[in-house]
Amino acid sequence: MLYNRSNAPGAGADPRVTRARELLRSTYGVGAQTVARAPGRLELFGAHTDYNEGYVASIAIRQAAVAAVSSRADGMVRAVSDQESGPANFSVDELDAGADGQWWDYLAGVIKLLREHGCQIGGADVALVSDVPVGSGVSSSAAVELAYALALAAAAEFEIGAEELALLCQRAENEYVGMRCGILDQFSSTFGQAGRAMWLDCRTLERRAVPITADRAQFVVCDTRKPRELVGSAYNERRGQCEEAARLLGVGALRDLDTATLERRASELNGTLLRRARHVVSENERVHEGVSLLEAGEMVGVGDVINRTHESLRDDYEVSCPELEAMRAAALDAPGCYGARLVGAGFGGCVMALVDASGVEEFIAQVGARYEAATGLVPRIFATQACDGAGVL
Repeated sequence: MLYNRSNAPGAGADPRVTRARELLRSTYGVGAQTVARAPGRLELFGAHTDYNEGYVASIAIRQAAVAAVSSRADGMVRAVSDQESGPANFSVDELDAGADGQWWDYLAGVIKLLREHGCQIGGADVALVSDVPVGSGVSSSAAVELAYALALAAAAEFEIGAEELALLCQRAENEYVGMRCGILDQFSSTFGQAGRAMWLDCRTLERRAVPITADRAQFVVCDTRKPRELVGSAYNERRGQCEEAARLLGVGALRDLDTATLERRASELNGTLLRRARHVVSENERVHEGVSLLEAGEMVGVGDVINRTHESLRDDYEVSCPELEAMRAAALDAPGCYGARLVGAGFGGCVMALVDASGVEEFIAQVGARYEAATGLVPRIFATQACDGAGVL
């Protein structure tokens, strides 16, 4: 049946829903037929492991994308976003031409894949409202993909399961947009639960909810405001390097190795491939360690795992940058910080910090001031928590 979470926030409870409805009406003069919400995500453990068929643990966050949709029958798609300056206008009959580097590529890709799956989309007017930071490593792309897909499928009365829809959105990003992401982002946004993290085996898609037992710590997202363009960055290059390392070692994916085996066979890889593989293999092991500590409420231990993840991303995976390092240094120097690491693909974006709940406001003020002084950039810093996943409202 169509994915429709009964525990997703109601339309009357979410101001983003009101704004999306108003934006649709003010721009195109139509009321919303359907509205859907999909949250961003924060990876706690498991950096660059998802596309290596490994393990991850993540939460869906409060920040979310909301799509309001009204169906059309003339084959035209008109779309507007509160985060973009210009509207979109394209025909559903022109989607085979592929992406053209515009913000609406995600919408076009979702429509193309839905139509290929038998969803009768004959056009649509779409309004998107989102407070998920764009290009910051908290998966704004997956949030908008799922919000679009849920609202469009509901408007077309198309029945599709939650897992199938998440995989469809991943394909839209992989095949249409050109970003070779794993399944972490779409599954986190789809299957998030309030007060719980999601542990996911990215090969088998087995998942379980992990209670976050401690209430004395909060996750704080520190956006450097240094954007990065993933499709044109070294992200796809890193994925290719991991695949080459797995091929040379004769395994299906790097998730099939442990640290001892990799060390024994290190001479079979060049220096770059060895560093990439070492990060992935050790990160998979950190996922299991971090989840156990999180369940036990051992925040000091969780912070240590977070710190070791960052060091591996910086030194072995080489996806940090001066702005991320400046933000992390500011976070680690602030009182009450258990640990901090870059999140998402890297090359810019956000640092996640685990912070004592009693000092979050002081942490945000101190880190923001120090980072701005060091870089000249004005950051966006906010606390968040594990929330429910996507749904039709």
